[in-house]
Amino acid sequence: MGATLLLIASSSAHAQSRLVSPHEPYSPGRQDHRLLLYNTHTAERIDIVYRRGDQYISGALAKLDFFLRDHRTGDVRHFDPRLYDILSDLTFSIGHPDGEIDIVCGYRTPSTNESLRAHTTGVAKNSLHIQAEAIDLRMPGVDTLKLRRAALALRRGGVGYYPHSDFIHVDTGRVRQWCFDCPASLTTGD
Repeated sequence: MGATLLLIASSSAHAQSRLVSPHEPYSPGRQDHRLLLYNTHTAERIDIVYRRGDQYISGALAKLDFFLRDHRTGDVRHFDPRLYDILSDLTFSIGHPDGEIDIVCGYRTPSTNESLRAHTTGVAKNSLHIQAEAIDLRMPGVDTLKLRRAALALRRGGVGYYPHSDFIHVDTGRVRQWCFDCPASLTTGD
């Protein structure tokens, strides 16, 4: 269905991963909604058309759910497909509609979330990652502050900014924003 998922057993970053072209090339004339994602923990890439016009493609959604699985446990949960629309619209809004998105975190099991809370800061007890309604991301070559501003402008859910870890959080929850360990000028917006 226009998607290729290449799994590579590697712990290193981009240099050791490969991208395989999809069987069906992207064609904007067909109103395809496409995502190019790289998982920073598994070194996997996916280039996928997940929606045509107003119709989500169920097989593509299943592949994305697997791609965004909890990398610590292997557990998979079905993601809210509106999250994929946010990602697609975000790349378009910053002028990189075919840009690759680095996935820092997708789905988290409750036990993974609790473990992260115990060992790091900035992890919510009732994180929307547990509901498969949130993704942490960055884009190579794009400043995360620019990504944050673009995500806030979409007004389609929560946006968190983690400048010291160089990623943003987007989710399908209520519209809100936060900035973790930021200067006062960034805690309430720009």
